[in-house]
Amino acid sequence: MDKVNLGDTGIEISPLGLGTVKFGRNEGVKYPEGFEIPNENALSDLLNLAKDLGINTLDTAPAYGTSEERLGRLLKGQREDWVIVGKVGEEFENGDSFYNFTPEHFEMSLERSLKRLDTDYIDILMVHSDGNDLENLSDDIVAKMQDFKTRGLVRAIGASTKTVDGGIRALKTMDAVMAMYTADYTAEKAVLDYAAEHNKGVILKKALSSGYNSNIEDAFEFAFSHPGISGIIVGTINPEHLKQNVAALPESL
Repeated sequence: MDKVNLGDTGIEISPLGLGTVKFGRNEGVKYPEGFEIPNENALSDLLNLAKDLGINTLDTAPAYGTSEERLGRLLKGQREDWVIVGKVGEEFENGDSFYNFTPEHFEMSLERSLKRLDTDYIDILMVHSDGNDLENLSDDIVAKMQDFKTRGLVRAIGASTKTVDGGIRALKTMDAVMAMYTADYTAEKAVLDYAAEHNKGVILKKALSSGYNSNIEDAFEFAFSHPGISGIIVGTINPEHLKQNVAALPESL
């Protein structure tokens, strides 16, 4: 699996990245079936397998339970081998999500994530949207994200968005977006079009519709048919599913 540039960031990501929500949270998640959170030996084996398969991109967030802390332990001594996508804005406590889109909270959240991940920097930091993208991406918030980048705390900035207007604002003011684009959901195509035209980064989320789409080959073929796509994130804790996901990638990758 050849690495690809994430827009004009200079960051090379694997076309398939590994989502880690299941590393640390099994409450309030929208998957077809429940699951047990694996122990860290199992997760270490999974990460080694991912690396052997050519995956270098990991997606995490404060809202993913203990995912950040566990990655901090699991990646010890191999930080340079991975591109970490982190987030700010969403919190998960006592079984519920809540959001805080203030510069002060972002500062606290990033400092906490760096400690949890046991690292000096996060490669790609995304605003974790609640759906009110334009409101979330206020001038103050964009300025704070740019400040993180200027200070060397993050290498690239962007937003995980849910609307066309929000996605395009993120690309106009920052480096990348996480967007959703499937054969059954093309509402955000204009964001991908903008990214392709302006050499910005797009990472797709929910390419398999959170596990509800079992036709992996067709889903991946559709995702990568758009020239604006740099990569996709798929979460799994099942080694066989991880192998299947890599095998299902289009041969052109």
